[in-house]
Amino acid sequence: MAKHRGRGHGRLLAAALGVTAMAAATSVWTAQADTAGGRQPEARVSAPDARHEGGAVTKVAEDIAHASERGARGVNITIDDGPDPTWTPQVLQLLKDNGVKATFCMVGTQAQAYPDLVKAVVAGGHRLCNHTVSHDTAMDKKSEAYQSQQILDAERMITKASGGVRPQYYRAPGGAFTPYSRHLAASRGMRPLGWNVDTKDFERPGADVMVATVKREISDGPTVLFHDAGGDRSQTLAALREILPWLRQQGYSYGFPVR
Repeated sequence: MAKHRGRGHGRLLAAALGVTAMAAATSVWTAQADTAGGRQPEARVSAPDARHEGGAVTKVAEDIAHASERGARGVNITIDDGPDPTWTPQVLQLLKDNGVKATFCMVGTQAQAYPDLVKAVVAGGHRLCNHTVSHDTAMDKKSEAYQSQQILDAERMITKASGGVRPQYYRAPGGAFTPYSRHLAASRGMRPLGWNVDTKDFERPGADVMVATVKREISDGPTVLFHDAGGDRSQTLAALREILPWLRQQGYSYGFPVR
């Protein structure tokens, strides 16, 4: 899995109220964010596809998932770094128009800032994924306490923003997984999630390049990486408009990553 170190994400200032007493009062979403501390998420959790249903968290596998629940001809569309008030609604509409369910890997501060968009993702039948509090692509070089804060606080923030729906996956920023972070996420019911096809849409190479990448690499595995935040995502939208119907024409079906 390629690391996205130094990628061209824009800076977003987002309030991080309630993160932890040790965390800063606000959080700057960049690749070099440095939040500290840790607090356990709220005890009340919900079942994977229910809004409010109590019960214990069920541990899932710790290895990094790539496969699709739909099997060999399944495709997992994954959307990272949002939600974003400009781009997420447009991505949701495109997915709806094409009858596609996707997995949204959300940054905790973004989820906290735009809870209505988190709820819209859930209402559309999509799944949630924990993408940490501050999208620190160097978190695999940080302490276990820091990794814990990034994962557990983001879980709490996303769950609260969604109205009680917990993230079912954990994707480390830039693929910066560690054995500890994978174990922690899995113990909280969040399957570590990788990808097979990186469209590199964050670099804005052009929609035609993204489409060509998917067509060339989809045979390598089913999980495709796009973004709905971190900059201008108009090329991402253009690529999705072309690639979603094309994949279906090739006999693929859309689903979710295995858990």
